[in-house]
Amino acid sequence: MDFSIVTPSFNQSPWLKLCVASVADQPGVELEHLVQDSCSTDGTRDWLTKDSRAKAVIEKDSGMYDAVNRGFRRASGEFFAYLNCDEQYLPGALQDVRGFFYKHPHTDVVLTDAIVADTDGNYICHRCSLTPIEPLMWISFPVLTCALFIRRSAIERTGIYFDTQWKNLGDWFWMHELVKHGVRMDVLPRFTSVFTDTGENFSLDSSGMAERRLKWQMSPRWVRWLKYPIIAHNRLRLAGRGAFFQPPFDYALYTQANPNQRVTRRAAKPTSFWKGRRKLVLLPP
Repeated sequence: MDFSIVTPSFNQSPWLKLCVASVADQPGVELEHLVQDSCSTDGTRDWLTKDSRAKAVIEKDSGMYDAVNRGFRRASGEFFAYLNCDEQYLPGALQDVRGFFYKHPHTDVVLTDAIVADTDGNYICHRCSLTPIEPLMWISFPVLTCALFIRRSAIERTGIYFDTQWKNLGDWFWMHELVKHGVRMDVLPRFTSVFTDTGENFSLDSSGMAERRLKWQMSPRWVRWLKYPIIAHNRLRLAGRGAFFQPPFDYALYTQANPNQRVTRRAAKPTSFWKGRRKLVLLPP
């Protein structure tokens, strides 16, 4: 088994259908898609348990990160990833990630690039990953977890799972622990994933901002003093990656209007700046 993809689910049936479709049509890899559904009441169970493309686990959990941990512990693949209901994989993504892992046997985590789309699948911006640097992570977290893949052996070796005390920032604290433990990370400069800005994403809501403020209070004082130089350093790194000079491109995804086949969208004016979310993504509160 190449990949185990875990999706935490609760009352997100329309988005989950698109997510499942985007995993199921990945060519050239052997995979399992574990959907950890926390007893949804929106009809998810009615179709999910009958959909052979996913392995449905219907059980109560204590939140998104508990669901992901449960899925990882059930998983049997060589490489793990987790994909939220409002996220998708682009065509051929997993095949390219597997190839990168095989060419780089000492790499434990592969970081890729993602597209941010609106609820109709239209392009908003793109996010290019950078390998995280521990002190700088307190200011800039240059990773979307829908574009992150990790070797099973790295989790087994370190024992690092998601801290379930966090509702929204478990991603950050998980990555922080991996970086502190010296887990080897590399970037594959390829768009693999789509993050849908639904306006209701956990990490961007009011409780997410409250956790961001708490994290900011936990950061080293010298990091807070050097906030703006760190932001400038991060932008220089992104410039070096070409994040600000992306030429126009097409991408194909599933949408609510076309849930059974991918449709092509055009990023005519690519930008790395997330309109309406720029302050949330780049700056601490």
